[in-house]
Amino acid sequence: MEEIDSIEAKARRSSPAAAMEKEGKQLCEAAREGDKEKVSALIDSGADVSYFDGDGMTPLMHAAKLGHVDVVKALLEAGAPWNALSPSNLSAGDFAMESDHQEAFQALLNAGIQAELILGTIARAANKDSDSDGVYLEDRVSFSEDKLMDSNSKAIMMAWEKPLMEAHAKAVCSGGGHILNIGFGMGLVDTAIQQYAHVTHTIVEAHPEVYERMLRTGWGEKENVKIVFGRWQDVLSQLETYDGIFFDTYGEYYEDLREFHQHIPKLLKPGGIYSFFNGLCGGNAFFHVVYCNLVSLELENLGYSTQLIPLPVKNCLGKEVWEGVRHKYWQLDTYYLPVCQSLQDSE
Repeated sequence: MEEIDSIEAKARRSSPAAAMEKEGKQLCEAAREGDKEKVSALIDSGADVSYFDGDGMTPLMHAAKLGHVDVVKALLEAGAPWNALSPSNLSAGDFAMESDHQEAFQALLNAGIQAELILGTIARAANKDSDSDGVYLEDRVSFSEDKLMDSNSKAIMMAWEKPLMEAHAKAVCSGGGHILNIGFGMGLVDTAIQQYAHVTHTIVEAHPEVYERMLRTGWGEKENVKIVFGRWQDVLSQLETYDGIFFDTYGEYYEDLREFHQHIPKLLKPGGIYSFFNGLCGGNAFFHVVYCNLVSLELENLGYSTQLIPLPVKNCLGKEVWEGVRHKYWQLDTYYLPVCQSLQDSE
């Protein structure tokens, strides 16, 4: 027996890659079978929890797809990547969602939120003095009837969003009063805001070409409209308090949205409504759920409740919509429109 063990140990030393491959396959098999003891033993022996098998599936994906929640938790605790993607662009969370395995889905959702909260803290420290949208503001943009594009053929705003923008406008204008929009783009949401009775309508726009086009098309002459040119980060001192706020910028990241949320208590009046374009991870259903939950949690910590209203968008997104567009920034069938109010107001 000792001789056999010695032979196996020698073989392992002589071909570590082959041994790792074998353990990876065994881990995937044990995950498929829901054999937690074997999974734990393989993890303890050094098996790679991020291993991809011949089908492009990780052990976590296999366990999630079949609803083996104990195995899912064991793999997550061992550091298995919750956000790894299969060749079909699906994560373990997507497989759990598709198969309606609620416990496995919840475990993966919690892992995703926790990981992103930690990464957010790291990103805030690393990017404290960064200028995330500076490149975009120096870029040339082009306008057409149905889209606004940057110089790399990436869409900044597209006409298919019009029904969504109308719904956002209806939400933030529901109480009338003073309305603020951050990011003009094609003017879809601002055109919709103009349909409602309001006292003032303030628009913040940072891109010089978009700003010039606003002036050429008469936005500076509209009654009760005030245009503030500049990055929202730089013009906060020019802003007041508002009954409704909408946020939709281009060239910024989630950290910029999170930073803006820190200013909502000063910008939004009691009883006011806040909303934002919810394009967070619009190419993957599970990641989108993670970020919807993440932003709702962070807004709750600031004292705001978030209602996510489902709006079907599948019929708006035929293949012809994306012709000439380099990146499909939205690929999901449902859009979740956020409506945020103070927790005290919603009680």
